[in-house]
Amino acid sequence: MKIIKRNGAEVAFDITKIITAVTKASDSVSGQSRLTKDQITQIAAAVTDQCQALNRAVSVEEVQDMVENQLMDIKAHDVARHYITY
Repeated sequence: MKIIKRNGAEVAFDITKIITAVTKASDSVSGQSRLTKDQITQIAAAVTDQCQALNRAVSVEEVQDMVENQLMDIKAHDVARHYITY
């Protein structure tokens, strides 16, 4: 599976980048709003599944939107706000 970077280059999809970004966003919010490692892994896996289902290269922006939607679905609004700024 490929992802289209902002500069137009196609590179291999890397789930760890999603995990890292969501973890950083989660770590930047207060205690009760933070996500568990399991929640972060589930979000990354769900986004990966969505990307694979599209059966085409996806853009970074599309992946970010998918992550934001996953965060909103689990009511992690504070984390979503911080994720958007990363």
